[in-house]
Amino acid sequence: MNNAANTASTAKASDASAAIDAATRLLTGPVTDARRLGSSVYLLITRAKPLIAKRGAGEGAAVAEAAGLHWLGEHGDVPVPTVLGYDDEWLVMEYIPADNPGKHAAEELGRGLAALHLRGAPAYGSPPPDGPADAWMGLAPMRNEACADWASFYAAHRIEPYVRSCVDQGLFTIAEAAVFDAVCARLPELGGEPEPPARLHGDAWTGNVLWGRDDHAWLIDPAAHGGHREADLAMLRMFGTPLLDHVLGGYAEAATDAGSPLADGWHDRVDLHQLFPLLMHAAVFGGGYARDALVAARRCTS
Repeated sequence: MNNAANTASTAKASDASAAIDAATRLLTGPVTDARRLGSSVYLLITRAKPLIAKRGAGEGAAVAEAAGLHWLGEHGDVPVPTVLGYDDEWLVMEYIPADNPGKHAAEELGRGLAALHLRGAPAYGSPPPDGPADAWMGLAPMRNEACADWASFYAAHRIEPYVRSCVDQGLFTIAEAAVFDAVCARLPELGGEPEPPARLHGDAWTGNVLWGRDDHAWLIDPAAHGGHREADLAMLRMFGTPLLDHVLGGYAEAATDAGSPLADGWHDRVDLHQLFPLLMHAAVFGGGYARDALVAARRCTS
């Protein structure tokens, strides 16, 4: 084995040991082994049952995710993993065995997500109770700060910071950044009829929908905050969630039955609500995401 391979193997072993140490500290029972599932996620082997340990992407990330999971799971509208312990760096939670997508689970997810959204939030941009204002969405920092209305929140905390980051990285010219300024200026008009802030998962792309063996769809890895419910629906569309028609059908039915149907024209606002995740991805990963964000912004104002 060459030196690079030896170094990588030692680093992985060290990371697994760190996960075991953290879980042992946060739990009451011993952890016997850890297997790496992703860059910061570990499957923990305990005497009782397997668990998950996740290292936060940065300062406050583990605390923010724990608060988000508690908030989203408060009423049982959508299954989320139970938090078993956390500190400033690590989060330990239950392990959900995965299976293939199913129509019943997809429709149930849609109905549950509608109910979750209608639980509401104190304000647009508000963090979950006990959650930090400086949170994370994946690898990107994300500010949650209560605002008077959706347009001010979306401009100040979901578009402008990431456009600035992209400009600083040379991904947008000043002229291209002005396209996003034009969108922000028209947000009160582009956003449709005003509605109360929803209780959002905040990062509901297909990778954060876990199809469980119990015939339920679980939501994991939240970036929870008070926001516009169309944002979660736009995220579900972004990377091709399986059985999306069934998810959206269940959502529409439940929202209508609850007396809060989606506002007219919501399909036409998908680009608007995808601006934030596209810009966030551009700021972190660059390249094609910056082009996609610019195309979406131009469509918003055309």
